Amino acid sequence: MKIHHLLMIWLIFFNCLASCKGQPRYGDSLLKLDKTILLKDVKGRIDHMDINQEDQVIYVAALGNNTVEAVDLRNSKIIGSIKNLDEPQGVCYIPQHHEIFIANGGNGACYFYNARSLEKTATVSLESDADDVRYDETAKKIYVGYGAGGIAVIDADTHLQTGDVKLPGHPESFQVDANLQLLFVNIPDARMVAAIDLVQLKVINKWTRDSPAANFPMAIDSVRHQLFIGYRHPPKLIIMDGQNGREINSISIAGDADDLYFDRTSGKIYVSGGDAYINIFQFDGLNTSKQIANIATSAGARTSLLIPGLKLFVVAARATAEKSARLLVYKIVE
Repeated sequence: MKIHHLLMIWLIFFNCLASCKGQPRYGDSLLKLDKTILLKDVKGRIDHMDINQEDQVIYVAALGNNTVEAVDLRNSKIIGSIKNLDEPQGVCYIPQHHEIFIANGGNGACYFYNARSLEKTATVSLESDADDVRYDETAKKIYVGYGAGGIAVIDADTHLQTGDVKLPGHPESFQVDANLQLLFVNIPDARMVAAIDLVQLKVINKWTRDSPAANFPMAIDSVRHQLFIGYRHPPKLIIMDGQNGREINSISIAGDADDLYFDRTSGKIYVSGGDAYINIFQFDGLNTSKQIANIATSAGARTSLLIPGLKLFVVAARATAEKSARLLVYKIVE
C-alpha cells in the first residue's frame, strides 16, 4: 500500500509539472524554434530588447550583468558588449542616427551609443530608476519611464530632454497612439492606466481597478485605439478601449508576464511569461479572443521581442545552474 501511494503521489506531481501552469502544452506548430543563441558570459536577470532590423542585430539589456549585448541574428553570436552600465533596463535602436539608447535603473542615467563603434555619444541624467523606453520614429522623440513617477521626453536629434510628465507611481510598460497623440502608461503601484496628452504633456485620463493587479506589459492597436494590458495577480490579459477605458475582454494568461505584443496584420497577441510559457491569442478586433497556443519555454524567460518584419519571436532565457543565458529564436508560422 505504501508503495502504491508513493507512486500515486509521484504521478500527481509530474502531471502537475506538465499542466498545473494553467493549461497543457499546445499550438507548438505556430512557433518553430529556429535557433538558440548562447549568451555565455551573461549572468542574472535579462530585461528588454530591441532590434536594428537592417543589420539584424538585437540589443539585449542584461540588467543583472550590467551590460547591453549586441547579438548578430544571422550568425548567431554576440558581436559586441557595452559594459560598466548600472542595471540597464530599457533599450532602443534609433535608425536615423544608427544609435543605441540605454536607460539605467541603478543611477537613472540614459546613454546614447554609436551602434557601430559602441562608443558613448551623449548622456541624459534622470532622477532615478530609468526603466522602459519607447521611440517614436516619426516625431523623433524618446519616452522614458523613470523614478517614483515620471515620463521623460528626449529629443533623438539633439540628445536633450525636452519634456517631463509626473505620475502617481513608477511607470512600467507604455505605448504611443500617434493618431490620438496619446501615451498610455501602466502604473502598477497605483493600480492604474493613465493617458497622457503628448501635445500638452499632461495626464488627461486615469483608469483604476482593484483586481486584477500588477499591470506590467502593454501593447496597442493604434488603429482601433485598443490596449492589451497584462496583469500578474491573477494573471490576466485585459483588452481595453483607449478612448473611454471600457473593458472589452478579460482572458487568463501565463504567469509573471513581462512582455506582450499585438500583431495587427495577423490579429495575434503574443505573451511571454516567467512561468515558462508563451501564450498566443487570436483576436478578432471586436470583443472575441481565443487562445491558440501555450508553448513551453524556460523558467524565468519572461522578456521577449516580436519582429514582424522578419517573422520572428525572440525570448530571453536567463542563466541557470545548468544552462547559460540564451536567446530562443522562433520562426512565426502563419
